[in-house]
Amino acid sequence: MGGTPPSRRDLLTAAAAAATGLAFGPGHLAAQVRSPLLRTIPSSGERIPVVGMGSWITFNVGRDSALRDECAAVMQAFFAAGGRLIDSSPMYGSSQDTIGYGLQKLGRPQALFAAEKVWISWGAKGQEQVEVSRGKWGVPRFDLLQVHNLLAWESHLPMLFEMKQRGNLRYVGITTSEGRRHDDIERVMRAHPLDFVQVSYSIRAREIEERILPLARDRGIAVICNRPFEQGELVRWLTRQPLPAMARDIGARTWAQFVLMYVISHPVVTCAIPATSQVTHVRENLEAATGMLPDQAFRERMARHVASL
Repeated sequence: MGGTPPSRRDLLTAAAAAATGLAFGPGHLAAQVRSPLLRTIPSSGERIPVVGMGSWITFNVGRDSALRDECAAVMQAFFAAGGRLIDSSPMYGSSQDTIGYGLQKLGRPQALFAAEKVWISWGAKGQEQVEVSRGKWGVPRFDLLQVHNLLAWESHLPMLFEMKQRGNLRYVGITTSEGRRHDDIERVMRAHPLDFVQVSYSIRAREIEERILPLARDRGIAVICNRPFEQGELVRWLTRQPLPAMARDIGARTWAQFVLMYVISHPVVTCAIPATSQVTHVRENLEAATGMLPDQAFRERMARHVASL
């Protein structure tokens, strides 16, 4: 499957960051690193941080200048901690405008990996929507465009592949959320040379482990995981429980880090995209990707513990 070779900027970013995505068991201490772990995009060989950032709800702040500035501060902390991939959609209210505002305020960070979506039922309007989104972000092109929730994918995918062929787009993908339409997702994954698939995944919602992740591995498709915190509900529920002693074995200081480390420790996951409106939380999320990660046996212990609560 083809792909755009990594640029010089990508190679320098990769060399400067921790170039390992290996998992370690609790008895094997890995050297602490400052930059987030990187994972490889199979179609190109480019490596990106295993934790990115979503914008659903958290960046939908309208034109409130104070809230926009708070989101820009979150973005600044994200880039400062080594983050790159920011994901949005026309579905997300004013989130695209908020991202564009933040990028402009921060001087257009070169590290940005811009991930957007096409979300319109009229296939003929897909290109127009992409251009509107691009204008809101203020970027020359998107790194990744995804057909959001497979809406009119039969029309949008050919358009996206054509954009990629012309050099106006680097990667093509599809998305779903909340465990919906996995059968359709599988069919599209098998039939088309996708670069990315985006699905929901958390320590409680593990359906993709059985079908989607093995297929992505076999087809050489990168995986973005949304809703690792189940829109905050999972972490709010868990914080009523004491953090288990096993969290110390993997360096998780909080429940949020514990459950995020479960998601990103799966070797097929390329990037998880928790959304947040708080600087402390975005730093906490990136920190979860800077140390050792649990191996498969330890991951199973983590899942069993959460299931028992």
